[in-house]
Amino acid sequence: MSVALKWTGVGSKLFVGRDTFGHVIMSGSWADDEPEWQEWRAVKPSDLLLLSLASCSAHDVVLILERQRQKLHDLYIEVEAQNAPEPPYQFTDIHLHYVVAGEDLDLAKVERAVSLSEEKYCSVAATVRGVANLTHSVALRKQ
Repeated sequence: MSVALKWTGVGSKLFVGRDTFGHVIMSGSWADDEPEWQEWRAVKPSDLLLLSLASCSAHDVVLILERQRQKLHDLYIEVEAQNAPEPPYQFTDIHLHYVVAGEDLDLAKVERAVSLSEEKYCSVAATVRGVANLTHSVALRKQ
C-alpha cells in the first residue's frame, strides 16, 4: 500500500493527498495572509480519520448484509467524537450511529454486521480501538 501527500507550496497550509488508486483529496487550510482566509478550506486531517473509520465500516456492513441477502437501500453513519483537552488532542471517544433502511431488514443481522465490521474486519477500527473508546448504535429508518 502506498499513498502520497504533496504540500501545495510556500505560504500555503493545503495538501493534496493521493490514495493507492490515484484518487485525490484536499486537506488543510489557506495561508493566514489570504484576504478571505478561513481556518479550514479543505478537510481537517482529524476529520479524515473519522471519515475513514465510517467508510471502512460502511463498506464492510454493505458487503456483509449483501451476503446475508438483506435488501439494504440506504446507509447513513453519523460520527461523534471527543478529543483530549491537551495536545495532541487525540480522540478519546468515538461513537458511530448507523441509520439503515431497506426492505424487511432484520435488525439483528444489521447489528451483527456492524459488530463484525468494527471488531473483526475494519482495519481503521482496529487501529483506532487501541487509542479511543469505540462505540456504536443502530437504528432502522422507515421508508
